[in-house]
Amino acid sequence: MRAITEGELRTCFVNCSKGDAKRLNLPKDFAESPWEDLDFLGWRDPKAPDRAYLVAERGDGLIGIALRFASAPGRARGFNSTSMCSFCQTVHTGGGVALLGARRGGEAGKQGNSVGQYLCADLACSLYVRGRKQTLLGDGHDDGVPLADRVERLRTNLDAFIASVIA
Repeated sequence: MRAITEGELRTCFVNCSKGDAKRLNLPKDFAESPWEDLDFLGWRDPKAPDRAYLVAERGDGLIGIALRFASAPGRARGFNSTSMCSFCQTVHTGGGVALLGARRGGEAGKQGNSVGQYLCADLACSLYVRGRKQTLLGDGHDDGVPLADRVERLRTNLDAFIASVIA
């Protein structure tokens, strides 16, 4: 992903108002994001833990999606349970995966329609795929799938989710 500016970020959201996008809290390390290792920028709102955001390049522009946690992460599952992220297929224990919902864009969103995915609760899918971050279970990518294929799978799943939000 290319480095983006705060201005670009705040104007690319497709499922929230301009006012909401203007007021959202950026990640504390926004300027130092590892852009070259990101397929999308994802973060939890530091001041509103039930909210998260995802920004990805699509075509020649950016698409931003406001997300909500369906329930408090980690409470519904015990530490011994494992769950898999729908984007990167990283396996986590406990609350490492959470159901995140997104209001659809356009008229469908105004009518209350939404979509959801089970995703890494910290939205660090790109870093897990590349081995820059590990879960409590370790790397989790000893399945012999080459890095290029894991990245392509992540991007395909991300694109499908974005398409379901803006459809």
